[in-house]
Amino acid sequence: MGSNSFHMVVARLVHGEIRTLEKMGEKVQLGAGLDSYNRLTEEAQQRALACLSRFAQRLQGMPPEAVQVVGTNALRVARNTQEFMARAEEVLGYPVEIIAGREEARLIYLGVSHTLSDDSGRRLVIDIGGGSTEFIIGERFEPQELESLHMGCVSFRNRYFPDGKITRKQMDRAVTHAEQELLNIRQHFRNKGWQSAVGSSGSIKAIASVLASLKITDGTITTEAMAELRKRLVDMGKVEKLGDLGVRTDRQSIFPAGFAILMGAFQSLQISEMTFADGALREGLLYDIAGRIQHEDVRERTIQALQERYHVDQEHGTAVENTAIAAWRQVADTWALNTPADEEVLRWACRLHEIGLTISHSQYHKHGAYLLRYSDLPGFSQQFQRDLATLVRGHRRKFSSAIFEGLDPEDVPRLRYLCVLVRLAVLLQHPRNHEQPPEFCLHPSNNGLAVEFTSGWLDERPLTLADLENEREYLAKQDFRLEVNI
Repeated sequence: MGSNSFHMVVARLVHGEIRTLEKMGEKVQLGAGLDSYNRLTEEAQQRALACLSRFAQRLQGMPPEAVQVVGTNALRVARNTQEFMARAEEVLGYPVEIIAGREEARLIYLGVSHTLSDDSGRRLVIDIGGGSTEFIIGERFEPQELESLHMGCVSFRNRYFPDGKITRKQMDRAVTHAEQELLNIRQHFRNKGWQSAVGSSGSIKAIASVLASLKITDGTITTEAMAELRKRLVDMGKVEKLGDLGVRTDRQSIFPAGFAILMGAFQSLQISEMTFADGALREGLLYDIAGRIQHEDVRERTIQALQERYHVDQEHGTAVENTAIAAWRQVADTWALNTPADEEVLRWACRLHEIGLTISHSQYHKHGAYLLRYSDLPGFSQQFQRDLATLVRGHRRKFSSAIFEGLDPEDVPRLRYLCVLVRLAVLLQHPRNHEQPPEFCLHPSNNGLAVEFTSGWLDERPLTLADLENEREYLAKQDFRLEVNI
């Protein structure tokens, strides 16, 4: 769900390869529906929901693990995103995730790289969206530099070409703005360098098509061709005339804005030539899903990288994880925690629960939560990062309502139960002797849990018994009953 267009692609995985069955796309212009308070207007929401209702018909009957719905910049900045997401999920019947800018860049590169020849050498990829523009340098299938800048063809249209006129002054101002946005990454990207430049998505595709139809180039975007097209756009003076160049009616109003952003990129990064690739965010999402199915989950690599970067005790994290999963298997059905996502967030929270120790031992659960909430984590949506941060924040000490502040009320019961499982696992592995999970039997109830150990186990572990008694008091503050049957 982009700031300009909504896209859906349906594909099959055949012998490890993705084969596209169907593509759908509509110009919803969600970003244009942000009011002066950065709230999505009712009119914009209705346009979006009408589009999603058409997409929903095609999705009927597909298993949840085979469907991924993501929102980009407009939903990142909108203040009423949660309200819209609830309505979108009701229409679609599947969860909606919001991805961060750098995660969007990673997925775009994944989509582009799979549609290009598998050649060696670094490539620069640029994707101009409705509300943001992504810049990536990568080699083969691995991105090396990821940036997402807050400029897009819808936001630039609204600011520089709102009346449909294309003047030299407006174009100059728009190009200069794009160059200003690029200042922070310009030198670093130039120093890194690349052997080829590739553009993706609608704005760059439209520019390449116009250059080909005017026979300025064969569709290759060059510095000279951009200069010539800039002159012609200013001479035309109005977006309504862009139809003469072959620009589709629904793209005419945003064409000058997309051109200005690309022109700014050409000048700032000193790009001499660029080709267009069909792959983009939606294809990247497909390959990401396929990777998870084929056990090449980028999220696992991200978790491993975090453990190494922050010097996490991995052996202890694994012991806590094994204990939590042993508990989860006994309560998953009763507490409605039986989805793959519930198991994943539980596992990864256990592995990373001590990540904050690298900052300070005091309040390390809060430091860890902050790191997980606000870091760029490849493969993770913003909601998943929020859930992960919540479990780490709530794994020790006071179990208060502050842990769940700012969350969707519907998510709180699930995360509350998952927190209890992490807390129990951390407590049972408190001695840090990396024992296998003890033999225990759990009897879950609504807002309660009875724990029963084998005879004599707690007698030999008086400190664990003391921890459990303290935990009973912590959980009681949130009206959760913990019973320990000795």
